[in-house]
Amino acid sequence: MRVLGVDPGLTRCGLGVVDGGKGRAVRCVAVDVVRTPADADLAHRLLGISDEVERWMDRYKPAAVAVERVFAQHNVRTAMGTAQAGGVVALAAARRGLPVVFHTPSEVKAAVSGSGRADKAQVTAMVMRLLNLEVAPHPADAADALALAICHLWREPMRARLAEAEARAAEMARTHKARLAAAAKQASKTTAAKPATMTKTKKPGAAR
Repeated sequence: MRVLGVDPGLTRCGLGVVDGGKGRAVRCVAVDVVRTPADADLAHRLLGISDEVERWMDRYKPAAVAVERVFAQHNVRTAMGTAQAGGVVALAAARRGLPVVFHTPSEVKAAVSGSGRADKAQVTAMVMRLLNLEVAPHPADAADALALAICHLWREPMRARLAEAEARAAEMARTHKARLAAAAKQASKTTAAKPATMTKTKKPGAAR
């Protein structure tokens, strides 16, 4: 399975394509960072990101797209820009019928390093190790994009199995509920259909 990982951002948007093999084997296909000038207007910055992302989708043909979910940030302007860039990526994927999954930073860190509190240096080191890279992807946005793709490759099968199990459990619960309702309805009909019976009572003082 091939996944395009995207670390969204207006100034720097990391892109990384990773192939997943048997087990947890992964291979880096491509990695880069899309940059837009800070002095350009928002519409043209988003257009630049969209054009480049679409070129990557058309060139590398990923089966899915993994995007970092916007997390709480002190800088509201940065958070808004990140969310807008992520929305552009999701739209481009939707136009091609590609599934898009958003992963939180802690999920990505835990997937590649085993700790949801790992710093960027630790994540980059693990990405290099997992993908057998001799040179660290630079800047950190590029390494984060690869980490997102790896996270998706390793987490998605488990998430899909869990979703399938939950769907089966929900279907069984609905079936059981329907059977109980049908049984209760049938019991009510049976009770209503029985003729009323009178019980004779003995008078006081009657001979036994």
